[in-house]
Amino acid sequence: MNALRPLCLILFSAMLSAQPIPASSPTPFTPGNYTDNRSKEIERVFRAHLEFLGGDVCEGRAPGSRGEMVAIQYIVSQMKLLGLKPGVGDSYVQPVPIIGISTGRSAALEARGSNGTGSFRFLDEFVAFPGITRPEVAIDADVVFVGYGIVAPKERWDDFKGVDVKGKVLLILNDDPNTDDPDFFAGKGRTYYGRWTYKFEEAARRGAAGAIIIHTTPSAGYPWQVVQSSWSRERYTLPPVPGVPQLPMNSWLTFDAAKNLTGLGGHTLEKLIGVAQSRDFQPVPLGVRVRSLLKNTIRPIESANVVGILPGSDPTLRNQHIIYTAHHDHFGIGRPIKGDSIYNGALDNAAGVATMLAAASEFVHTTPQPKRSIIFCTVTGEEFGLIGSQYYCEHPTVPASALTANINIEGAGILGPSSDVVQIGMGHSSIDDDVKAVAGNLRLIVKPDPEPDKGSFFRSDQFNFVKIGVPAAYVGSGRDIVGKPAEWGKEMEDSYVAETYHQPTDEIKPWWNFAGAVQTVQFQYLLGLRLANADAPPTWKSGTEFGSVRTQTK
Repeated sequence: MNALRPLCLILFSAMLSAQPIPASSPTPFTPGNYTDNRSKEIERVFRAHLEFLGGDVCEGRAPGSRGEMVAIQYIVSQMKLLGLKPGVGDSYVQPVPIIGISTGRSAALEARGSNGTGSFRFLDEFVAFPGITRPEVAIDADVVFVGYGIVAPKERWDDFKGVDVKGKVLLILNDDPNTDDPDFFAGKGRTYYGRWTYKFEEAARRGAAGAIIIHTTPSAGYPWQVVQSSWSRERYTLPPVPGVPQLPMNSWLTFDAAKNLTGLGGHTLEKLIGVAQSRDFQPVPLGVRVRSLLKNTIRPIESANVVGILPGSDPTLRNQHIIYTAHHDHFGIGRPIKGDSIYNGALDNAAGVATMLAAASEFVHTTPQPKRSIIFCTVTGEEFGLIGSQYYCEHPTVPASALTANINIEGAGILGPSSDVVQIGMGHSSIDDDVKAVAGNLRLIVKPDPEPDKGSFFRSDQFNFVKIGVPAAYVGSGRDIVGKPAEWGKEMEDSYVAETYHQPTDEIKPWWNFAGAVQTVQFQYLLGLRLANADAPPTWKSGTEFGSVRTQTK
């Protein structure tokens, strides 16, 4: 790998010495027009950013890696070329301290019960990651099935019923209870209680020795191979905060392996799942004891967010800020698949960063300039638990109360222009009205998340802003692709999740239709412009669980 360093530096120096990408014309967008010269220029700018960030030279942009440093310097250089002001004092870079933890693949989960013993193979059936920063984490504890592992007072739901699970290993169902009642755990949708992050957090709060989440593709929204690729490499976390409980072992188990585990204690997993659907559920000691030894390599990592600002033009409103976010990280260099070891993350999320930079160019050349200030922030560590956005929200570059809205960008419309857009997390704030207004101007239909059971609203960086009370928009490209059959867009998305998501195959494809990316840039720009020039900032809707946080931000 060291032999690549001179080549990388040569390529990067060449990039810096090259002529800057010409800015697009300040002429306003023409709704629905994807073929005019200006749209072609936007496409050219978008592609230039995408090809660099999603190319092999950035080596997959893993946090703290050489590839991420190249990507960060590229983003900084583009912000300078656009004339954005430094967003972190006199710098564009916000350092993010990260701890990297690699767990040896020799780890296994050994289990013993009245019906015999079992061993579950690392990667094939079982993955684990320590929640504490120690070279070795030894687990030797009884297993308790705790259903969904949820305590939700508003839903009158408590899976623990006061049972002391300190020192136990908890076996937990993914997702939250699914019903047809939209007022109960969001019906067919998903709440934060259904996210694996919540389940590990709750287990830590209760002093558990470990937590094992049972994986199924429907409950996770992705196949086991994604768990393997995401959890078998070095993992990242922010330094521990004194007083915040940690979970020694965070782990996943395949459904078949979980059936075998519960069977060792004389239980049937399907029956356990059945009783877990009731409010009357009580934790079930399985009569199974598990052992595992996680041997870990721990290292400090220097990563960073990149922050640039376009100051607002209004003397009063310029103290309020709209913040765009897009994560620049991916999985770096990892386990080879069909000879390819670079996890480029072209769609996830070089495309999102390219969209943000292209939209920033539109703002720079907008006349008159937006009234509110606009922050453009690319964040690190999204793929490893929304680390960079968490750090930003804990250490905002402006007072948190001055952040009036977040627009988070994931991917771009690489299938081609669509007749719709998809709003993830609809129903929380007045941004719904802004999304609808922009879509109307562009002759697009706004559709809700077609797969709310995947909990996408809680899985990307806007959620950290929501948690500190900042209304957020997460609007993705639509599925109704112009000129294609009705189900084509969905079929292509399903194929991406099954074959490309978090795999080395997430690369730029010759068949990508960049007219859809132009539409994405158009929408994200106009949404931010509307929010920046609005008479009043967006507000939370009555009854939403996040609105009360706004008054707590400083």
